[in-house]
Amino acid sequence: QVQLVESGGGLVQAGGSLRLSCAASGSTFSINVIGWYRQAPGKQRELVATHTRGNSTRYADSVKGRFTISRDNAKNTVYLQMNSLKAEDTAVYYCNAAAWTVLSGPGDYWGQGTQVTVSS
Repeated sequence: QVQLVESGGGLVQAGGSLRLSCAASGSTFSINVIGWYRQAPGKQRELVATHTRGNSTRYADSVKGRFTISRDNAKNTVYLQMNSLKAEDTAVYYCNAAAWTVLSGPGDYWGQGTQVTVSS
């Protein structure tokens, strides 16, 4: 089992910055991919950025060049630095971890979400 707790959301003006944090606990050794998704009102949840165990990253086209995902293995925490925020970045941001163990097989874990609101 993996537990994820997000923090760092809030209200920011367009053009501003925020940094989200996701602290993982439990069987963190089993995490293969950890990342961020977001869901805006009336829209489906979408991938924002992911970070793999092998230090590969992936970004949605809409955030490339503005958002940066990073991972601190010593703290079991993943960050999302969001710069040049736009009104369309307004959403609930969720941390996600894809894990696998021999005993349990694959596991997909989600945090409770943190609201990011960008005012124009």
